[in-house]
Amino acid sequence: MATHKKYNLGNKTSALGRGLDALISTESVSTHGSSTINEIPLDQIEPNPNQPRRDFEQVGLEELANSIKQLGIVQPITLRQIADHKYQIVAGERRWRASQLAGLTAIPAYIRMIKDENVMELALVENIQREDLNAIEIALAYEHLVEKSGMTQERVAERVSKSRAAVANYLRLLKLPAQVQMALQKKEIDMGHARALLSLDDPSLQLKLFKEIQKNGYSVRKVEELCQQLKNGEDITSAKKKIAAKSKLPEEFNILKKRLSDFFDTKVQMSCNANGKGKISIPFASEEELLHIMEVMDKMK
Repeated sequence: MATHKKYNLGNKTSALGRGLDALISTESVSTHGSSTINEIPLDQIEPNPNQPRRDFEQVGLEELANSIKQLGIVQPITLRQIADHKYQIVAGERRWRASQLAGLTAIPAYIRMIKDENVMELALVENIQREDLNAIEIALAYEHLVEKSGMTQERVAERVSKSRAAVANYLRLLKLPAQVQMALQKKEIDMGHARALLSLDDPSLQLKLFKEIQKNGYSVRKVEELCQQLKNGEDITSAKKKIAAKSKLPEEFNILKKRLSDFFDTKVQMSCNANGKGKISIPFASEEELLHIMEVMDKMK
């Protein structure tokens, strides 16, 4: 174990704070170590090559680095010792990177002796619980656990406290065309868009509809409707026309919509189905516009 400066925190739970012990049952994970925090030199630490997280936004890192300069490291990172004076990150790579930007030479860390096969699992759970990973990173991490660790999907779901269906849905994302996966990774489309595209069996059709999403900014609901039309044998052009015809408001509703827009001095939105049910929404682009709408409604009273 390291012989660096130590901070006695009494017990393992307090040492980790909101750490891995609070996120995953470690009863079946082989770990050893004292209930102390060690201050480890940054140059003795290396990232985990199997870390599920791949993207570290520079702006976010710089903001964290500024926070570290002012407050220091609030939560220690978690390391495992891999050689004399050599450690690998289990959880906290973002804090390690930001500490380098902040000019620190050492960082407080909780040291764990962990078997190789457990490292990916712990890193994955730590990131998922903090919602740090994008959907593709999560899917790749699940795939790694299934293929490298020999886990079943049921076992992966159990270990990360997700349903088997949720794990299966993430793994299915890896069957999408590369362009779609990249857009999902960059958060240019939502998980809902991706799930809708997966309902189509033809990758070329998935790509065509994906380009329509990029071009028109379709909502998840709109993509789901388009996918249903495509599965019914329509092409994209005819599917768009059918949905547009279904959603077209009768003339009297258009007149009412215009009157409301003029009354509130904003573009009122209205939807209505064939049974006459629908909704009216009044958008606002600023606090000033909201105050104006409220003033108008107060006058109505």
